[in-house]
Amino acid sequence: MSHCNVIAIANQKGGVGKSTTAANLGIALAMLGKKVLLVDADSQADLTCSLGWQDADSLDVTLATHLEAVISDDDLDMSSGILHHKEGVDLMPANIELSGLEMRLVNAMSREYTLKSWLDCIKHGYDYVLIDCMPSLGMITINALTAADSVIIPVQTHYLPAKGMNQLIKTVNRVKRQVNPSLMIAGILLTLVDNRTNIARDMMATIKESYTGHIPVFKAEIPLAVSAAETSMFGKSLFAYDKNSKVAKAYSELAKEVADDGKARSKAKAGLCR
Repeated sequence: MSHCNVIAIANQKGGVGKSTTAANLGIALAMLGKKVLLVDADSQADLTCSLGWQDADSLDVTLATHLEAVISDDDLDMSSGILHHKEGVDLMPANIELSGLEMRLVNAMSREYTLKSWLDCIKHGYDYVLIDCMPSLGMITINALTAADSVIIPVQTHYLPAKGMNQLIKTVNRVKRQVNPSLMIAGILLTLVDNRTNIARDMMATIKESYTGHIPVFKAEIPLAVSAAETSMFGKSLFAYDKNSKVAKAYSELAKEVADDGKARSKAKAGLCR
């Protein structure tokens, strides 16, 4: 098995398409023949629900169970609770119990590394781990950034979501300096793009002008579409719901970009190990 690429999908602004991106990017990578684990690191459990497990609070084993075991140094099968989705990806689900872990982590030993400790035990069976972060910059998100090789930042092409991105970039840079020197920003992903409006076109141009040369901006752009919201009601991806839609095609293009970047990172790491 090749090097596992751990990618955090993060933005402290809600409603920018993090969970939709995690689910559909993960399934698009699986369609390319990759072994993918999705990790729901949000107590709202949007990713878990969107993949068909609507009653997330009834699940016996979730990410919170594993993080609690790491904090308490308890014995637990690290792969227990992983759910298998019919479209070829695995999922470590979340539920409301994860919200209580935020306070537990504050006083935990090596608190930033709790999620990484769990992932290090299971990620070697996968090509990609995608972590769907909660819309905050709290300890769970810091854990995700500590565990990740790279970050994808979904940004809606509106003024306020784009403005809030600067705080996330500062947080990523702080994590990189203090606990995870290898952390990189894989790219900014433009989501919910509506080219019919001037503000969307202007914000897209501003983002590309502001960050090109400093932070990559993915070529794939995720268009605004009703189908993206509808799929979560059926527990399936955009590909199963409407594989010919513009949104599905955009996520296919994103998966190819991410896979190409993953190959480059793997080659670079292999070169360093020689």
